[in-house]
Amino acid sequence: MTTAPVQKSSYDRYPTVPLPAGESVITGAAAWHRVRDLAYERAEDRPPLIVVDTYPGVDLPELTRQLAEAWPTAVIIDVEQEAAKPIEEIDARIADNLTDDRVFGVMSHLRLNAFYDQERLAALAERLADRTAATVLIGWGAALTATRPDALVLVDLARWEIQQRQRAGAPNWRSANGAEDNLRKYKRGFFVEWRVADRHKRDLFAKIDFLLDGNAIGHSSGVVRGPGMITGDAFRGALAAAVNAPLRVVPFFDPGVWGGHWMQDKLGLDTETPNYAWCFDCVPEENSLLLSDGDHAVEIPALDLVLTQPRGLLGAKTYARFGAEFPIRFDFLDTVGGGNLSLQVHPLTDYITDTFGMHYTQDESYYLLDADEDAVVYLGLKSGIDPDAMIADLRAAQQADHPFDTEKYVNAFPARKHDHFSIPAGTVHCSGANSMVLEISATPFIFTFKLWDWGRVGLDGVPRPVHVDHGAANIQWDRDTEWVTEHLLQGPEELSRDGDVIEERTGLHELEFIEVRRHWFENHADHDTDGTVNVLNLVEGDEVEVISPTGAFAPLRIHYAETFIIPAAVGPYRIRRTENSQSTRFATVKAYVRGTTRTDQEGPALAAGNKGVRS
Repeated sequence: MTTAPVQKSSYDRYPTVPLPAGESVITGAAAWHRVRDLAYERAEDRPPLIVVDTYPGVDLPELTRQLAEAWPTAVIIDVEQEAAKPIEEIDARIADNLTDDRVFGVMSHLRLNAFYDQERLAALAERLADRTAATVLIGWGAALTATRPDALVLVDLARWEIQQRQRAGAPNWRSANGAEDNLRKYKRGFFVEWRVADRHKRDLFAKIDFLLDGNAIGHSSGVVRGPGMITGDAFRGALAAAVNAPLRVVPFFDPGVWGGHWMQDKLGLDTETPNYAWCFDCVPEENSLLLSDGDHAVEIPALDLVLTQPRGLLGAKTYARFGAEFPIRFDFLDTVGGGNLSLQVHPLTDYITDTFGMHYTQDESYYLLDADEDAVVYLGLKSGIDPDAMIADLRAAQQADHPFDTEKYVNAFPARKHDHFSIPAGTVHCSGANSMVLEISATPFIFTFKLWDWGRVGLDGVPRPVHVDHGAANIQWDRDTEWVTEHLLQGPEELSRDGDVIEERTGLHELEFIEVRRHWFENHADHDTDGTVNVLNLVEGDEVEVISPTGAFAPLRIHYAETFIIPAAVGPYRIRRTENSQSTRFATVKAYVRGTTRTDQEGPALAAGNKGVRS
C-alpha cells in the first residue's frame, strides 16, 4: 500500500536509547538458538526447561509458530490452555472492577495467580519435573509454574500496540470479545489486565535472561524491523544507564473527531490521514522506548523504565509521593482546521479515589504552541448561571434536537500563542477549534467526564460517551468568570533575568501539584533537576541540544515541539543552541512536582504566584 508523501520535518518520531556497549539485538531464529544454548548449558545432563512469559495481547499463536520453526524438537506447552481458569470464572471475579459503564471501572489490585487454577498449576509443575525432552512453557503466567527454569524469556508489549490490535478486532486476554466496543476492551485492559500484568512482570525483571519484542510479532506498530531479542543484562543495563542521561520516549499519533492538521504540517505526518487529534509525546504508561544497538532496536514499554528505575528517574521525594508512577504528562491536542474538544470536567481527588481507586487526579493545563486568530479556550462558568438549569440543559442535550448552548453557561477566552491556561480538577473547560495545545497535566488521562460533545459520534460511528452524572458531582460552581480571571488568567511571573536568559513561572494553580517554568534564551540556559524528574518541551526555536557541564552524558539533540525527560539522577544540565540552529531566540517549558526541590522556595509564595498565565 502506498502512502502520501509527508512534509519535511526535523521532529524525530523514533528516538532511541542506546544498549550497553557490547550488547546487540538478536534477530530471527538466532534469538531462539541463543536461548536454547543457554538452557542446555545450565541444564547439564537433563532436558532443559525454558519459560517464555508474555504480556497479555502478545500474538501467542504466531509466537508459538516462530518458536517451533526455530526449535522443531522442543515440546511447547501453553500454560494458559493448561491451567488458566475458565473466562466465565475470571469475568465473575473482576465484574466489580469493570462495572456496567462503557468507559470507567475500578482499579484492580489482583495478582496473576488469581486467574489460574492452583491445582492445575501444581499438576503441570509435576509434569514438567518428569519431562523427557527439551520443553518450552509459554504464555502469560508461565513463570507461575516454573519458578526455576533453565532460561527465562519475557515477551513484552506496549499498551499502544495492544490498542491498535484491539481496534483491528483482537480480543482481551482469553476473551471472545473481538467484536466488542473498543472502549470496553480498553477499559478491561486499563483497569484490570494491565494492572495485573505490570505487577507480574515487575517481579520478573531482575530474573529474565532475555527480553523479546512482542510489538513486532504478528503486527508492527510502525517501526520497520523484525522481531528482536536482547539479553536480560542488556535490558537492565540500558534502563540503568537511561536514568543518567536525557531521553525521549517514542511518541504516537491518533486521529479523532475534532482532530486538526497542524501536526501534519509541522511534524511531517502522513497527509492522507484525515486528521490527527492527539499525540502522546510523554506518557510513559502508553509510550514506548526503542533500545538500539545502532543497527537494530527492540521496542519496550516506557513504563518498564518507571518500574525498574523509579528512584533514579523520579527522584526520592517524587517516588515517595507517587510510587513507581510517572506523574507528569505532556501531550498534544490539535484542533487547527478541526473542531472543539468535548466540554468536560475532571474529578476531584476525593472522588477519583473513592469511585475509581486512583490516588491522584488529572489536574491539567493548556499551553498554546500555536493558535489562529479566532482560537478560544472555554474555561470556567459564567457568573450568575443557575447550576440546576445547566445540568438540565446538559441532560436534554443528549437528545439530538436539543443542542447545548455552551456560550450561555461557559466562558470563552481568546487564546494566543504561548498563553498558558491552568485547569485544576473540577473546572469546566475545553480547547476550541484552531488551537495547537501542549497539554501539561497529571497523568491519569482516562478520567475525563464529557458534559457535551457538540452532537458528534466517534470515528466508529457510535456516539461518544457522555457522563453528566459524574460531571455534576465534580463541577466547582464557584469557579465563575471572576474566579477564573483572578486565579487562572494572570500574567507570567518573571523570577530572574541573567543576560539573555529569562525565567518565568507560568503555573500551575496552587491546587495543582505541578510547577511549570518557562525559560527564554538566545544561546544557552542552565538547569538542575535538583533531585526530581524534569519534563520539558522546546516551544520556541528550531533546534537545541542538552549537554552535561561535566561531560557525564552524551548530548541529546532536541527539535521544535519535541518533549524530553531529564531524570532526577542527571542533576545539572545545560540547554544550548546547536551549530545548525537558525533561530535567534528559544524557549522551553519545564514541569516538575512541587515541593520536591529547593527552588520551590524561590520567589513569592505559591498562594500569590502560582496562577495561570496569559502571555
